[in-house]
Amino acid sequence: MHLISGRRYLHGTDTIRAAPPHDPPDHLYAARGWQVLVGRTDADNDYPSFRVARPDDWWFHIRGMSGSHVILQGPPGADPNRQTLQRATAIAAYHSKARTAGVVAVSGTRARDVSKPRGAKAGTVQIRHERVFKVRPAPGDLAGEPGNASA
Repeated sequence: MHLISGRRYLHGTDTIRAAPPHDPPDHLYAARGWQVLVGRTDADNDYPSFRVARPDDWWFHIRGMSGSHVILQGPPGADPNRQTLQRATAIAAYHSKARTAGVVAVSGTRARDVSKPRGAKAGTVQIRHERVFKVRPAPGDLAGEPGNASA
């Protein structure tokens, strides 16, 4: 794969075709100074998890089923309070197959503890130092939408 004019191109035997661009993650806000980033598809989950997330950011995913990778970013060196963690985990639960369930388990860890196994398909990760949160799924407010809080 080569980078040409900011777009990725996949080289086949005789043709060059544009690789599909990654959609940027949805930006949701949990609290003042903290933002929640949500991947949309398996392929797009790798982007926030491995390109956008900083080592000290929090990473979340519904436990045991399909769902979006969710990143909680805040000011460098700051730790989120309990309410901010609850909000981010509820958003992770909402953006999963457990959206309509009651209380569900969400795995969380620091982004530095998320890795991709060699040869694994898009969206597949391994995590270390897992922390499990029990939450009810809840949507987040889309940043910039009229009528929605952005901080």
